Amino acid sequence: EEFNGKPDSLFFNDGQRRIDFILVYEDERRKETNKKGSNQKQRRKRQAYESNLICGGLQLEATRSILDDKLVFVKVHAPWEVLTTYAEIMHIKLPLKPNDLKTRSSAFGDFNWFTKVLQVDESLIKPEQEFFTAPFEKSRLNDFYIHDRDTFFNPATRSRIVYFILSRIMYQVRDNVKKFGINKLVSSGIYKAAFPLHDCDFSRQAEDLSCPNERKYYGEKIGIYFAWLGYYTQMLLLAAVVGVACFLYGYINQNCTWSKEVCHPDIGGKIIMCPQCDKLCPFWKLNITCESSKKLCIFDSFGTLVFAVFMGIWVTLFLEFWKRRQAELEYEWDTVELQQEEQPRPEYEARCTHVEEERVPFTTWGKCIRIALCASAVLFWILLIIASVIGIIVYRLSVFIVFSAKLPKSFNGTDPFQRYLTPQTATSITASVISFVIIMILNTIYEKVAIMITNFELPRTQTDYENSLTMKMFLFQFVNYYSSCFYIAFFKGKFVGYPGEPVYWLGKYRNEECDPGGCLLELTTQLTIIMGGKAIWNNIQEVLLPWVKNLMGRCCTVSGAEKITPRWEQDYHLQLMGRLGLFYEYLEMIIQFGFVTLFVASFPLAPLLALVNNILEIRVDAWKLTTQYRRMVPEKAQDIGAWQPIMQGIAILAVVTNAMIIAFTSDMIPRLVYYWSFSVPPYGDHASPTMDGYINNTLSFFNVADFRDKSRGNPYSGLGNHTTCRQVFTSKCT
Repeated sequence: EEFNGKPDSLFFNDGQRRIDFILVYEDERRKETNKKGSNQKQRRKRQAYESNLICGGLQLEATRSILDDKLVFVKVHAPWEVLTTYAEIMHIKLPLKPNDLKTRSSAFGDFNWFTKVLQVDESLIKPEQEFFTAPFEKSRLNDFYIHDRDTFFNPATRSRIVYFILSRIMYQVRDNVKKFGINKLVSSGIYKAAFPLHDCDFSRQAEDLSCPNERKYYGEKIGIYFAWLGYYTQMLLLAAVVGVACFLYGYINQNCTWSKEVCHPDIGGKIIMCPQCDKLCPFWKLNITCESSKKLCIFDSFGTLVFAVFMGIWVTLFLEFWKRRQAELEYEWDTVELQQEEQPRPEYEARCTHVEEERVPFTTWGKCIRIALCASAVLFWILLIIASVIGIIVYRLSVFIVFSAKLPKSFNGTDPFQRYLTPQTATSITASVISFVIIMILNTIYEKVAIMITNFELPRTQTDYENSLTMKMFLFQFVNYYSSCFYIAFFKGKFVGYPGEPVYWLGKYRNEECDPGGCLLELTTQLTIIMGGKAIWNNIQEVLLPWVKNLMGRCCTVSGAEKITPRWEQDYHLQLMGRLGLFYEYLEMIIQFGFVTLFVASFPLAPLLALVNNILEIRVDAWKLTTQYRRMVPEKAQDIGAWQPIMQGIAILAVVTNAMIIAFTSDMIPRLVYYWSFSVPPYGDHASPTMDGYINNTLSFFNVADFRDKSRGNPYSGLGNHTTCRQVFTSKCT
């Protein structure tokens, strides 16, 4: 056999030249549907492209597939002369001499005992020798640390150089327009795939248990992602411990005084609350909200206030410590001067026709038009999200009336269904689920739109491209994921008027009211459903989707007898990661970071859920990259890009939102004011500060006779005739 029966062979048939890249195409002469004209054009383009590759110094070797004789694999090898030439062009930094400096401890050096459970054993990933480096120059070849020409350029660097060449080799000139690049050939179907090979089969246990360094195997771009994700997960451990402690404090004290008053049959059972909607909503007894008031005691406690302050400090420390760690990695990985090395994208170079001296693809006026069109498109989609949020609000207003009419009006303490499902709870849960479904649908659509807009902008470098796409996607995701939480936290129940003169939405729907204890529990429910649902859905997608696709691919290609296939054929049947694959991993984590910080005052367990998810996420990502996806082309990266300022913006906003949640959404401040001022003379009758009588103090009386015409039709059946009802205190309810 051509590969000598060795399925993990990474060399040409001579066993000497290493395979740096694989190109795959389908032989037109063996296609079932034979379109002569089209096939000949494709063959000519491919032959021209491969001829130019050979002229450029690359060496090619073609071999036919073992499982499908229509497929042809072209093995690409870059000889020493080509590697040194392009290493100088690309300003690649290569070893000069071993690094003999002592390494400093990281920012987490003092907390190793705390984060040891999350660290990888050095016997699995062995530390490699570090070198002093410099941009490669052929004229100074003797100054570089060259012990063996075959290993001087590691496989990741070789693949990076070859991909640079493949992206810039021309295959056609038509109407004085040059067409070039492997990406266009793959997208047009001339080639089926183009990828570097995995060094081994990670799905089987090897004799050598040591794992490759992810930075040297996949490049700095993936290395910095795993470094950031690992650092974020380590920091989450401390936040999760404090969050669980605050949650346990609230759980132990869930039978708080004001909750007991709500549940007491002689207090909450005798307080008649005013109807919350017109015509169909009845008067209702306060003790219907007994179970929700107990849950509210868990999340709206003094521990929550302490945790909100702690998280404000935590997010600041996390960002500052990460900046320090990132600077260390820039130095260790030789990416400090990366901006000077980065080359323009092939798509950008192809459009550089207007001003050749400056190498720009369009005029200043053309650039302004592009920016205006792109900004308009982004604004349109943000307005579409806001419209969907308004639709959810209208749903909440209308369905609340139905639940109020159908669900029980009083609390007897025996019906388990009635204990937990109140009109407010039913409305909140169903609206949160619908909101989650709409969020996921809009995400899927907007991803494609954002890529189209960014392609139209035509950024110069890959970093510029990803930063532009990042800002568009995050702006959309921010509004999409967080708008419903902002509505519940800061707008719901704030503009309801009072029973005699309620405020109406669109002149028809009466504004929503919060529970007597506030909207904090509903915010917790919304946050739990969206955050938990998103984590579960993303992990299902990341694990099941590529696994099922690969399984189906293997089932379709396996013939009667099992055949030994070479490494390039095994990798071909894996899934394509795509150049934006890592972008979606960052986006997922940054959205989670927003949930952990922006609304953590309402849900202290958010860091714990994020920690569990991230421990799983790191392993899923590593498993996915090594066993389910083709090897990505190694890329350089200096930092995490536009995600850094995004996190800083979230951190600033988190301090504001948590302070506002404590001040306006939580009932913490009114309870403290009552405890220290209104429970004792001259306002109260108790000798010492207490929470007794808090519920009665916060509810104002309303005369039923003052109802407007719309409200007089409310049914009173089962509750008797009442002359007054109670309402959460507002400035007009006196």
